[in-house]
Amino acid sequence: MYTGLLHLHSLNRYAILLLILLVLYRSFTGFTGKKTFTSLDQKSSLWLLILSHLQLVFGLVLYMVSPWVKFTAETMKDASLRYWTVEHIFMMVIAITLITIARISSKRLTDDTAKHKRIFILVSIAFVIILAAIATSGRGFFGLPGHH
Repeated sequence: MYTGLLHLHSLNRYAILLLILLVLYRSFTGFTGKKTFTSLDQKSSLWLLILSHLQLVFGLVLYMVSPWVKFTAETMKDASLRYWTVEHIFMMVIAITLITIARISSKRLTDDTAKHKRIFILVSIAFVIILAAIATSGRGFFGLPGHH
């Protein structure tokens, strides 16, 4: 179960990254071009929210069973253990929170340009955090799960 869930978690990351790129493109061109917030904008931000929350669920299960998550006196001294026990989950929860806030708060806005701008700013910050988390994982961007 662990290996399968780890692979699913890793594959879902690529779907999320592709959706983030779509959402960022649509929101950037939307607010700079003062475009209408369309059903595609609505659906892409919704799917980003859904997949990121699904990723969080996968991640929390993995967190509980991973051999790389340890709560010992040595954890903070070992860079890999510290990354998987503290840093990875911290960065990803922040990123998913930003994606969630972007979606929820943009729905409350009535101006389409403001919706696009809100989503662009918050999802951009989430994207930077996600890229930083991937870059500091020690696996590389296209690294395989289990190869820490």
